[in-house]
Amino acid sequence: MEYRRIKDQDKDVNPATEDLESLRGKAILDGPAPYDKTKWKMKSMVTLALTFLTSSQAILIVWSKRAGRYEYSVTTANFLVEALKCALSLLALGRIWRTEGVTEDNRLSTTVDEVSVYPIPAALYLVKNLLQYYIFAYVDAPGYQILKNLNIISTGVLYRIILKKKLSEIQWAAFILLCAGCTTAQLNPSSDHVLQTPFVGWIMAIIMALLSGFAGVYTEAIIKKRPSRNINVQNFWLYVFGMAFNVVAIIIQDFDAVVNKGFFHGYSLITVLMIINHALSGIAVSMVMKYADNIVKVYSTSVAMLVTAVVSVFLFNFHLSLAFFLGSTVVSVSIYLHSIGKLQR
Repeated sequence: MEYRRIKDQDKDVNPATEDLESLRGKAILDGPAPYDKTKWKMKSMVTLALTFLTSSQAILIVWSKRAGRYEYSVTTANFLVEALKCALSLLALGRIWRTEGVTEDNRLSTTVDEVSVYPIPAALYLVKNLLQYYIFAYVDAPGYQILKNLNIISTGVLYRIILKKKLSEIQWAAFILLCAGCTTAQLNPSSDHVLQTPFVGWIMAIIMALLSGFAGVYTEAIIKKRPSRNINVQNFWLYVFGMAFNVVAIIIQDFDAVVNKGFFHGYSLITVLMIINHALSGIAVSMVMKYADNIVKVYSTSVAMLVTAVVSVFLFNFHLSLAFFLGSTVVSVSIYLHSIGKLQR
């Protein structure tokens, strides 16, 4: 009798215990993913850094001009940007080697197949980076930031084609709305011409947008194809090819000037700051691609447009209009819609 009573009590308890265990298991499976504070901090830091660096980039380029022209060689400046980025990557790797040792994922030696993919984005970035110097013959710093947002459309389309990532209808609408907001922010109420940019300037801006979008998405695909590979190793090989292509550009475009006047002819403090800015911007972009995605880079650039316009008021007497504030509001709404579109995708 006692044995039967104890066994009957076990029968009463076991189902409840099993239900409790199943609920615990379900809570673990269905519950929210654990909050990764470190990853969130890294993503926020690189995004804010990219926004600051991008906003000051156009200002420094315009500031480095003297009497409307560059006294220095833009190809040598671009080469130094790639060389500095390569040096920063090596310094970061050296620190990792000292603390963690050399592993399969952080060693520089790798296969030919892995390295062979880097010349394509390096060549695209070369043309895009050189064009950004010459486009300032047709636009000012705020205007450049506006036109640069054309890469939002190219990035979105290539993001879908290359990385096979679907974008919701809300996200597509946010892209279009962002372009409209950026354009509205720079409308000149006293002129019938939007931004007063010549046709050549628009063509250069469109080419830059296509090159930037393709290079950015392609580089992100390379970096995320092997996520365990240290980002500094991936950067190193990209910048090595960037240096090689810039040497070719120097020989083709500025060989005589470099031989006769010297490699650093026409350089000033602003030029040095511009080179440092470009180098750190490249590092920040790659960090965003590693820890976030290319869309974050696009929106950092969009926010940088607004910062550039405000700073240009004090440096270049840029006129803030009602259209600017309306455009800023549209940009903010588009960013909100893009975040909503991610949840509904």
